[in-house]
Amino acid sequence: MLAAELKLAGANPVVLERLARPSGEPRARGIGPLATEALQRRGLGELIARHDEAGRADKARDHGSEKAHFASIFKIDALERKSTLIWQVELEKILLEHAVGMGVPVWYEHAVTGLEQDEDGVTVRAGDREIRAAYVVGCDGGRGSVRKLAGFDFPGTAPLMTVRRVPAHIEDVSELPPPGRVEGGTLFYGHGMVATFDFADPDRWDGPITVDEMQASVKRVSGVDVTITDVQDGLRFTDQARQVTAYRLGRVLLAGDAAHVHSPSGGQGLNLGLMDAVNLGWKLAATVAGTAPEGLLDSYHRERHPVGADVLHNTRAQSALLRPGPHTDALRDIVADLMDIPEVNRHFGLMMSGLDVQHELPYECDHPLAGRPCPDLALTLVNGADARLSELTRDGDAVLLAPAGAVPGAVEVQSTGRDDLVALLVRPDGVVAWAAGPGDAYDTLDVALRAWSVDSSRVRA
Repeated sequence: MLAAELKLAGANPVVLERLARPSGEPRARGIGPLATEALQRRGLGELIARHDEAGRADKARDHGSEKAHFASIFKIDALERKSTLIWQVELEKILLEHAVGMGVPVWYEHAVTGLEQDEDGVTVRAGDREIRAAYVVGCDGGRGSVRKLAGFDFPGTAPLMTVRRVPAHIEDVSELPPPGRVEGGTLFYGHGMVATFDFADPDRWDGPITVDEMQASVKRVSGVDVTITDVQDGLRFTDQARQVTAYRLGRVLLAGDAAHVHSPSGGQGLNLGLMDAVNLGWKLAATVAGTAPEGLLDSYHRERHPVGADVLHNTRAQSALLRPGPHTDALRDIVADLMDIPEVNRHFGLMMSGLDVQHELPYECDHPLAGRPCPDLALTLVNGADARLSELTRDGDAVLLAPAGAVPGAVEVQSTGRDDLVALLVRPDGVVAWAAGPGDAYDTLDVALRAWSVDSSRVRA
């Protein structure tokens, strides 16, 4: 995603991939509204939407509910801005084709083993090759090498649990308690899958999950001895929560799990990482080109670090609510009751989707959309034609909308589809940089244009 955003904004990225081919692991099962809208802005909406119906069926089958959850309390109602349930494997295929189709080179079997930076650039060693670049971004995950080689601090909290999820068959399934919270943690099984949330075994493991390991985990969680067969490659992860203190050290930056790791509870990680990439791409490209306003690249850390910290915070809370025992059971009952209150339910929905994000702007703008990710507005242009905002963002430029004759060079609209909005400036990453309602002055528009528009010629007119 980052490589495609960089290319779209005029940079020339190269992807170094340690694997020989894309991984086939299922991992995440969907993206939230923000990543969904980010892909719609680049013309990928229809491609990801094709997977949504099957993804929702998979989720209902595996979890018994189509609702979102907080600590496996499946009560969060759907919001107006829609998420997309698409397995990570399928999403990776779409993003790979998108980037390669734009001319981004992807070099497989290029594990990064060395990194040195100076005032002018960064030298990366990958195998027997040395690559020189103006900047390097580690998008190589929680165990990736870029963060370690560059010397980022990565503080956080140790794991409370180990989660194991494997395709497998249980022969004596009738002996087990029903899926869900059990005496020693959480147990899911059925439809050819077994998963445990094991609080008695939070240590790091390496290598493939074995039959013995999975059987022992089921025993610790449920108290029942079972025979598991047909174990295939699965996933093992913990709920350790760590975040780098800075997303940038000189000419090296981090995005996604390389910058922050946390429990996958609530399915927030993929959405969070993709939005890191969307925020960073246009800023880094402008910096490389020499057209960025002062401080633009530093705004990446300023905006994204608090968002990552919030996700670590709520996933730690979810881990606490998943711990076994009567005290946690009592707390879960109270939280579940609170989630029946519509305002509380919506609060959880906004938090888990990232729709509560509002970046602080370096100038005054009091409109409620200012600093927030912009929805895909249903516009009416001055000629009476209907258009979606996402149709105006395919080239990755900022978009300025205003009534006819109000702002020279703006896309002129009769309506933005909202009564409280007549004009706005949308950054390349979809964040509203400036907005005005009926009767509002446009005093800070010029300031906003200078702060974010890396090149006035790249504001869509």
